[in-house]
Amino acid sequence: MEPVFATSQFCSNKCSNRCAVAAVQDRCLKYCGICCEECKCVPSGTYGNKHECPCYRDKKNKKGKPKCP
Repeated sequence: MEPVFATSQFCSNKCSNRCAVAAVQDRCLKYCGICCEECKCVPSGTYGNKHECPCYRDKKNKKGKPKCP
C-alpha cells in the first residue's frame, strides 16, 4: 500500500525504484516524492549516486541532515 501524495507519474516511478529496498518504505517514498517534485530528478539506483542530481543531493532538513533518500 503506497502513501497518498500528489506526485507526477515520473516521480512515482523513480521513487518506487529508489525506495525498493528501504527499511521504512512509506517515509522513503514521501521524502523522495517531495524532493523529486522540487528538483525534477531522482538519482539512479537504490542508494548513492546523488552526484547525478545536485538539487536532490543538497536538500537538507531542519537539522542539517540530507532530506532526500
